[in-house]
Amino acid sequence: MTDTTLAASDTQSRAVHARFYATAWRWHFYAGLYVVPFLTMLAITGLVMVFFTGFQTRLGMSIHIQPQAQVQSVTSQAKAALAQYPQAKLKEYVAPKAANVPAWFTILDGAATQSVAVNPYTAEVIKTVDKGNTVYAWAEQIHGSLLLGDVGDALIEIAAGLGMVMIITGLYLYWPRNGGTWAEALIPDVRAKGRKFWKSMHSSIGFWLSIVLALFLLTGLSWTNVWGNKFVQPWGSFPAEKWEAPKSDATHASLNSAGLHEVPWGLELTPLPVSGSDVGTPGVPAGQPINLDGLYALAKTLGFAGQFHIHVPQDATGVYTLSADTMSGDLQVPTQDRTVHVDRYTGKILVDMGFADYSLLAKAMAVGIALHQGDLGLWSAWLNVVLCLSVAFICISGIVMWWLRRPAGAARLGAPGVPANAALWKTGVVVMLGASLAFPVSGAVLLGVLLLDFVLLSRIKPLKQWVG
Repeated sequence: MTDTTLAASDTQSRAVHARFYATAWRWHFYAGLYVVPFLTMLAITGLVMVFFTGFQTRLGMSIHIQPQAQVQSVTSQAKAALAQYPQAKLKEYVAPKAANVPAWFTILDGAATQSVAVNPYTAEVIKTVDKGNTVYAWAEQIHGSLLLGDVGDALIEIAAGLGMVMIITGLYLYWPRNGGTWAEALIPDVRAKGRKFWKSMHSSIGFWLSIVLALFLLTGLSWTNVWGNKFVQPWGSFPAEKWEAPKSDATHASLNSAGLHEVPWGLELTPLPVSGSDVGTPGVPAGQPINLDGLYALAKTLGFAGQFHIHVPQDATGVYTLSADTMSGDLQVPTQDRTVHVDRYTGKILVDMGFADYSLLAKAMAVGIALHQGDLGLWSAWLNVVLCLSVAFICISGIVMWWLRRPAGAARLGAPGVPANAALWKTGVVVMLGASLAFPVSGAVLLGVLLLDFVLLSRIKPLKQWVG
């Protein structure tokens, strides 16, 4: 092969890369138009949530009490809590995480869910909190659905899927090529000026952020109505057929309260067992009461320590449920997750399952969600703080770069130009079809935008001028 042929081949290769670069840049821009407002919201609400999961408590600021030698029975504590709401119903007891913090009781008071802090040494009520009306609860609801129910959930699902597109196109855009070095990609040039400075900061932080952000987007998508609830979560849920106990129509998700996600992701869709059968293994010893006191003693015998939950049966076939997991903030190690169901009549253990019993996907989600929420300890809470601030900066720097690049004084969107190669449009279709298979809701939106871009935006001159 002659030098002339090699030079021509190199020129052609650079031209192809340039056209693909233009395509990736255009899609990065389009995705950003939608994603940036949502990603900024997720970063801000994420900061609020991690403040309470990592540094305080989900029910507000930490409460401390003076430890004493004698602890009152759990039943006595529950009576004190219920005395605040005589017509209400007890849902669960949450054991103190340490000797200097109160116990909490979740009480269903009509449409409200009240959390009552009780001093375990004196059985005195310290504080009551409307569980669905805390700062953490509001932040989680905005984070998950924008307070718009299924509509908000769908909007955020689209944003999360398009966020994955932004990560992939962003990595392609700033991947070192044409003499560029990894040092330039990974280390921001703080001496640069103007748009070059913002581009360097945007690309470098984006590179470092890409893998962790992709993990966070995927774990967030696992809660959505379509990708999560219809596709991924059913595959990863624990199969109730594995245990002998008869099954209820209610699922583990019914153990959640105030609309918050507190049950491990891999169990939410799994049916609960029911009380009233002859199956089970020895649990509450004969002669011991099958109530909160008996279940508390059983929990200690089984090795539950620190913060754990005793869920109370809500109907005639309901079961007592002992649980401790990272999803509820009980533990800092997902591999120690444990859920035990006890027959309310016989005291027998119907189900005893832990992390080892989860499916591979549920295990990955248990770890990933704990990391997402900052529940793995102080280090993971600070990691979340850094991540949220970095995501906010990525969004702001993207807006600044667009503002500095846009045509001055022109009423135009300033989108990157369309590559002069129809083959790239076909490549885009293939990529978007792949996205549709991976993330159906986001993929459908991408296909719609792709068709809009090809049929209208790039062909009707006024629209083309406004976009470009």
